[in-house]
Amino acid sequence: MSVLSSPKQTRNSNKQHRRVDSQLASANRFGLQQRLTVLDRWYRAALVHRLNRIETGKLILVDSTGSICLNQNESSSFVGEIHVLDPRFYRQAVLGGGVGAAEAFIRGFWESPDLLQLMRVMARNRHVLTGLEDGFVRLVKPLQRIGHWARRNTLQGSRQNIADHYDLSNEFFATFLDSTMSYSAGIFEHPKATLEDASIAKFKRLCQLLKLTADDHLLEIGTGWGGLAICAAREYGCRVTTTTISQTQYEYVLRKVNESGLADRIRVLRQDYRELQGQYDKLVSVEMIEAVGHEFLNVFFTKCASLLRPGGRFALQAITIPEEREKNYLRSVDFIQKYVFPGGSLPSTNSIKRAVAVSTDLQLEAIDEFGAHYGETLARWHRQFVANLNAYRVMGMSERFIRTWRYYFSYCEAGFREEMIELKQILFVRPKD
Repeated sequence: MSVLSSPKQTRNSNKQHRRVDSQLASANRFGLQQRLTVLDRWYRAALVHRLNRIETGKLILVDSTGSICLNQNESSSFVGEIHVLDPRFYRQAVLGGGVGAAEAFIRGFWESPDLLQLMRVMARNRHVLTGLEDGFVRLVKPLQRIGHWARRNTLQGSRQNIADHYDLSNEFFATFLDSTMSYSAGIFEHPKATLEDASIAKFKRLCQLLKLTADDHLLEIGTGWGGLAICAAREYGCRVTTTTISQTQYEYVLRKVNESGLADRIRVLRQDYRELQGQYDKLVSVEMIEAVGHEFLNVFFTKCASLLRPGGRFALQAITIPEEREKNYLRSVDFIQKYVFPGGSLPSTNSIKRAVAVSTDLQLEAIDEFGAHYGETLARWHRQFVANLNAYRVMGMSERFIRTWRYYFSYCEAGFREEMIELKQILFVRPKD
């Protein structure tokens, strides 16, 4: 089960969370005073040996024995800090690699005064990140892959994977999203743009790519909370059919469409993309392809092409992974896949192109990159999230849940800021008969 369980699920597992919260309280109470055993020192030395290859920026490691500055001769002021609150951190990081370090953070074994900067320092030293996955970690990778494979996005698996993340509760997501409830990257057209401005700019840019008119029937695969569907119907006068497999989102969007007076233009479905029928003038999918799975890319694009009339346009917004990182990425399971988006997988742009070329007659028209905009979007979400910490505790969410989301926001923002992951808007056109 994903750590990102719903408030109801969270309350039902209070016993487990009380144990985790007790560990966090204990770590905070004893701070850096916990003594290191002989075994702790061995794991510490092993981790320092791996981290000592840092070449860009500095890394400071603080525990009960004092502090170590790695790459201290570096003149850069770009410094990441790890404050070890519980020596079990060392064991988890050495034996579990990147996922182990994340799990140790979630359990309260370490903290950082600037989590984002720490992750950016690590991202700039990618050879060090790769080194963390050596040794014992290689032995557990096959088991992690089996677990990830068990969550692959079959018809049934997709529903469970989506429910684990998106069905947390509308109230929870509303605490950090803007009023459009857009849970995808916005486009910031000027420095003073608000998060809502950026979301609307994203909607309008996609609609412009599609060349939407009032005569069009638009299909959206991946409804979210309905912001794009409502914008398209209201601003361009077109008909929209939108589909989601999240029950919570489905109920929310039905209500929102009725409240907006657009029930005659927007049809909301609760269907997997593989179950859709008919043909449409235009097609759009925003950050849903990450939930398709690499092994289903051909299936996804084959279906999309069959749903698009000849001459139709298909706009895809996708989080992608650089081509040079894809091979290793597909062989491993990262923090996001294990704890945030079970079953998720980022394709490279070339994997998308290959799947389209092999499976469809779609023609590539344009690709635009907006990774920096996602970094800013995540920063805004994170600030709102932190501002609502007390509200989450009142909602019954545990410290473990809160720390998972803190790690998630920082991890992803660092990835976009340091170009370890990318955001693309891709336009395809289906040739006319």
